[in-house]
Amino acid sequence: MSIFSIFDPAIGLAHTVVGAFAHFMPAAAAIVLFTICVRLALHPLARAAARGEKSRTRLAPRVAELNKKHKGRPEQLQAALAELYREEQASPFAGCLPMLVQIPFFSVMYRLFTLPTVDGVHNDLLGHTLAGVPLGTHLAAAHGVGQYAVFGALYAALAAVGYVGYRRAKAAAQAAPQAPGAAIAPYLAFGTVLFAALVPLAAALYLLTTGAWTAAERALLHRGTGAADESTAPATAAALPAPRTAGKRTGIAGPAAKPIARPAAGSTAKPGARPAAERGGKPSRQRRTQPAR
Repeated sequence: MSIFSIFDPAIGLAHTVVGAFAHFMPAAAAIVLFTICVRLALHPLARAAARGEKSRTRLAPRVAELNKKHKGRPEQLQAALAELYREEQASPFAGCLPMLVQIPFFSVMYRLFTLPTVDGVHNDLLGHTLAGVPLGTHLAAAHGVGQYAVFGALYAALAAVGYVGYRRAKAAAQAAPQAPGAAIAPYLAFGTVLFAALVPLAAALYLLTTGAWTAAERALLHRGTGAADESTAPATAAALPAPRTAGKRTGIAGPAAKPIARPAAGSTAKPGARPAAERGGKPSRQRRTQPAR
């Protein structure tokens, strides 16, 4: 008895639903529609996982500082991390549970599009075609330019979706380079393309649909996270010292501008020159002008 047999009832139910869709539309479209319905039902879990991921990303720099500060002292490090998460009302495992809950659903959908029989009956979903290629066909069994073109287009679309995930994972790795697996995580986004080459066309179509949904869903849930937080702008501006400008009030007490001494009327002193008494010398005698006779 296989461990995957526990999913047999769910696989039978999914087969019935997709088969019902296939009566009104092509089987390939029914697979896409069913995948979207399941991902839509799992969207609340994805939102919870996104909140947890944002929390871990926000605290990543402080966690790195604590790791550096308490290097070689694991007990103090654990205590400091526990205090940090308690203050921030967060958890290092936030978002992990929703992701784990989604795994059985994905397992059911994957096996639905790979099993040759369901409940002892031939899986007729794999007998339908996409652009003339049976949905149960593997890449190794393809023949003719037409079938290879269908697989090539599907893999190109998977690569495009993988590139979106690669860019997002690379940005996350640059923001938190100390995270485990940060160096190789971006390249894992292209693993779906390699995996799709080993499964039937129906399963590859499912991988493309769920991958595209994931990319769009993450873009929606993580929108604006790359921009600077505008809420901190006033505090940052207030923390900066205001420039000292002579003759203008800037809100910070600065040295008062010294008045420029102006020469008295009839004086021969140059404007701006210090008085003789301040220079330490004797005051200069002014020539008396003789009145005109």
